[in-house]
Amino acid sequence: MADGTNTTRLRQALDDSERKHPLLAIGAVNALAAHVAAEAGFDALWVSGLEVSAASGLPDANVLGPRDLSDVVASLGRVTELPVVVDIDNAGGSGRTAERFAYDLMRAGAAAVCVEDSAYPKCNSFAAHRTQSLADRDLLCEQVGRIRKTAGDGLVVVDRTEALIAGADMTTAIARAEAYAGAGADAILIHSKDATGDQARTIGRAWSHVVPLVSVPTAFPDLSAAELGEAGFRLCIYANQLSRAALAGMRTAARQFRRGGSFRSTVAGSLAEVGDLMRVGEPEALSCL
Repeated sequence: MADGTNTTRLRQALDDSERKHPLLAIGAVNALAAHVAAEAGFDALWVSGLEVSAASGLPDANVLGPRDLSDVVASLGRVTELPVVVDIDNAGGSGRTAERFAYDLMRAGAAAVCVEDSAYPKCNSFAAHRTQSLADRDLLCEQVGRIRKTAGDGLVVVDRTEALIAGADMTTAIARAEAYAGAGADAILIHSKDATGDQARTIGRAWSHVVPLVSVPTAFPDLSAAELGEAGFRLCIYANQLSRAALAGMRTAARQFRRGGSFRSTVAGSLAEVGDLMRVGEPEALSCL
């Protein structure tokens, strides 16, 4: 089991109201992504349910279990000591399943978990083929309590409400967030898909509690981290950008190869060196290419 150092560091950083810039976390679905994130100077890693599901060829619909996520956490820990925040969706939809997620992920080395109030089975926040619905507020409060009882201070607990995603108003979203803070959350994430970013700014103005705010600005990428910090957010999670960049890059390389017949002659500038790939898992490795 991890010694809890990353958890303590993450909690202290989140609680530091004097920080002038929010913590920056980025989605890392494997050790390659974690390596890139560490090189780029991110503060933390995010294990995204969507990214892990997509990488496994599975729908983002509560198909993943604790073992799937724990394996990813373990792989990230092999290449970096950055704290890992794990997206556990609605934690399986019950208090008992939340306990297991907390126990297994803490042992795997996670610094934090993020649990949300979507109804089981979950629906991706940005899905157009399904409609998001909410679980009972008391269920998430119970899950938070069970996670806290299982993990103690061994995990930072981020509580996420999907109220705005599901079409509820800001008053409802804030009320849910306040209940989760009262149940023991270390941080609050009020998710938004408003592309203008105005809703995010409103959240910052409306939140008057000491429990820090978290933002996932997937829908409003033009709002910078500095602007989100000024709005009152202490952690910004860029949840899936590296996977999207990788997917776009792989498609470009494959198409260029099909057109030119050779990776070396057509896309050499867009490919990392073989040795660069080798050194992710073996820093001293050398390549003859």
